[in-house]
Amino acid sequence: MEQSQKKQNIALSSVTASLFLTVMKLVVGFMTGSIGIISEAAHSALDFGAASLTLFAVKVSDKPADSKHHYGHAKVESVSALIETGLLVITSLWIIYAASERLIAGTTEIEVKWYAIAIMVISIVVDFSRSRALKKVAKETNSQALEADALHFSSDILSSAVVLVGLIFVSLGIAWADAVAGIAVAVLVGWAAFSLGKKTIDVLIDAAPEGLAERIEEITMTIGGVIAIDKIRVKPTGPQVFIEMAVCVNRTLSVEKVQAICANIEQKVREEFPVGDITINTRPIALNNETIAERVHVIGLNHNLHAHNISTSLSGQKKQITFDVEIDQRLTIKEAHNTVTKLEDELRSEFDGELDICIHLDPLRYDERTTNSLSSEEEERVSSMIVNASKSIEKIQNVHDIQIRKTEQQKLFITLHCSFNNDALLEEVHSLTSQLEGAIYHDLSDAGRVIIHAEPLLV
Repeated sequence: MEQSQKKQNIALSSVTASLFLTVMKLVVGFMTGSIGIISEAAHSALDFGAASLTLFAVKVSDKPADSKHHYGHAKVESVSALIETGLLVITSLWIIYAASERLIAGTTEIEVKWYAIAIMVISIVVDFSRSRALKKVAKETNSQALEADALHFSSDILSSAVVLVGLIFVSLGIAWADAVAGIAVAVLVGWAAFSLGKKTIDVLIDAAPEGLAERIEEITMTIGGVIAIDKIRVKPTGPQVFIEMAVCVNRTLSVEKVQAICANIEQKVREEFPVGDITINTRPIALNNETIAERVHVIGLNHNLHAHNISTSLSGQKKQITFDVEIDQRLTIKEAHNTVTKLEDELRSEFDGELDICIHLDPLRYDERTTNSLSSEEEERVSSMIVNASKSIEKIQNVHDIQIRKTEQQKLFITLHCSFNNDALLEEVHSLTSQLEGAIYHDLSDAGRVIIHAEPLLV
């Protein structure tokens, strides 16, 4: 909001300055008959119109994006700059025509008065002041309209100086110098128009600023997890740029990890550039160092299936892959089989050579049970049976935090914790806890579900 107000204030001051210079030059130009001063008055009149257009543009361009203008209104500044370019060209042609006509006709009735010299000096001072102020704010706000206005005032400094030199030569008796000065002004104005028009057209046709896309690529490639950049597009719009890119990431990464990578890219880019919006698409790719288990797991997730207990064996050129998948328990065997058949087909296309696949189907439960507590006597009895069952299995220690609830079907829902030595391997721990589960199911006929949490032994 502060930058918007600053842009509008400097644009308004430029309108006032341009109007002041236009009126003064026009009056002095007709009083002296100088084509150079009259051309300068036309130039200042152009600046007045351009400054007014700039004031309108900066007000409109700061409006936020809406349902019709998804990229905001910043390009209004570029449109105003393009109109200023057209006005500059027209002014240049008119000045050249008028000056050439006077040179050919040889009519140069010019009175060089002190106030003619004074108005050109005042013009140079005002133009210099306005140009510096506009450039400063244009750089701070990255405003193309203010930059165009600053260019106008900068060109006015040189053109006023040329006219001033022409008047001095006329005072020395070289009458044609005024018309030559007018043509010189026109050439300067035309060059300013060419430079401004080229830059404005680049913005309007969405030409990416030189080196910007390359710098964004450099920043992106420093982010961990980014393998390559598949595509990048940069769209400048006023002081902001809109960025679209597609980055390649490891297909084994979780969705949360990929989102974190994208957020990190966005943060780093925004630190260096005033980005209006950044859209990042990700393309998962397979890496050469992926294990068979990782490949099976990823392809399973693509089918919304969780593959686990994955094992492989190799006999000659033939691979055998076995694993378990969890399938919705509400499906029929036919529906479940059709689901894993699609998974098998994709696995066969993933791996080269002969492939033997055997998939064990685990029912995936979605249980929401209502449970009740047991009487203290019954809870103590069940807990004692669980502890006794654990004592028959070596290496299981410190059975604790036993929780026992009874479901509406009068089945026991049991959770417990047990400890192992810190150096015990997970495979062995899983085997031992499975033995304990089996012992509990054997000793408690009404046990419906047993969950055992293994943890290292606290010393």
